Amino acid sequence: MTKKIGVIGAGSWGTALAILLSEHRGEVLLWGHNPQIVEELTSLRTNASYLPGVRLPPNVYATDTLSELADADLLLFVTPSKAIREISTALQGLPIAAGIPCVVCTKGIEHTSGKLMGDVVAECLPDARVAVLSGPNHAEEVAQRIPAAGVIGSRDAALLAPLQRLFSVSTFRAYTSDDMTGIQLGGALKNIFAIAAGVSDGFNMGDNAKAGLVTRSLAEMMRLGVAMGGRQETFFGLSGVGDLMVTCFSRHSRNRKVGERLGRGETPEAISASMKMVAEGIPTVLGAWLCAQRLGIEVPITKQIHSVLYEAKAPHEAMWELLGRPPRAEAERG
Repeated sequence: MTKKIGVIGAGSWGTALAILLSEHRGEVLLWGHNPQIVEELTSLRTNASYLPGVRLPPNVYATDTLSELADADLLLFVTPSKAIREISTALQGLPIAAGIPCVVCTKGIEHTSGKLMGDVVAECLPDARVAVLSGPNHAEEVAQRIPAAGVIGSRDAALLAPLQRLFSVSTFRAYTSDDMTGIQLGGALKNIFAIAAGVSDGFNMGDNAKAGLVTRSLAEMMRLGVAMGGRQETFFGLSGVGDLMVTCFSRHSRNRKVGERLGRGETPEAISASMKMVAEGIPTVLGAWLCAQRLGIEVPITKQIHSVLYEAKAPHEAMWELLGRPPRAEAERG
């Protein structure tokens, strides 16, 4: 797996993962769709737009030609969620080896179908062996080799141990799980709740209110996640409560920053237009709301964030509706 690793997506997380896996000393080829970013990666060995102050190791190379990934031993998918199907479809035309391991590192739900990212890749590349990576991993810290941990999930049991060895480098501890669905849902849904936590910050609601909101977010994550096929214990792990905590509280969190700006009065359109990087909670809430409606699951936080982003609801109205819901027992659904 380490002779040639292809990383699809030259944003912050893709670049950070390329740096992380370069520790194995094989070739790491980082693909980006923007020729200017690729030129900077090649000539200056930096990615100032996404990871300022970080330099690429000598065995990391960049390209904007997708066909150069055809002979890779392993592929990592690190594009925005909206591009996963397009990229996976484009790879169908390349002579990729049957059975190639594909690790999906993008966190999201396809908003038109409600499918998870790993399932989209498996649908488009049926001969691939698909796994997913999730956890509390901000690219800024991983790229600087600050210690972190993540979880690799796959339904292919024979794939887990080799991938665990691959990702277990000096500053990254990798765990494994066969609950591929739960791992993906934890990583996807937490972005929605981070927007809600950011709204709380924008309103200066304080630590008590935010802690309560995040706790109820975990309950909602488990309720929808189990209904969609994940196991409850997975949401108490790295891709559930771990990723939820870091995304709701970290200064690096794009989704939390989106919520904070909403709470301070900016519109969703103005916020999106000003951002270079994607805040995945914005498209993911569409897919999560679609899935919740299909399954008849009560998701009050997701519902309010959907209303703010896509139905022009004022954030203060959404927050007060959450606070004004009827009292109930903590273990009660909803």
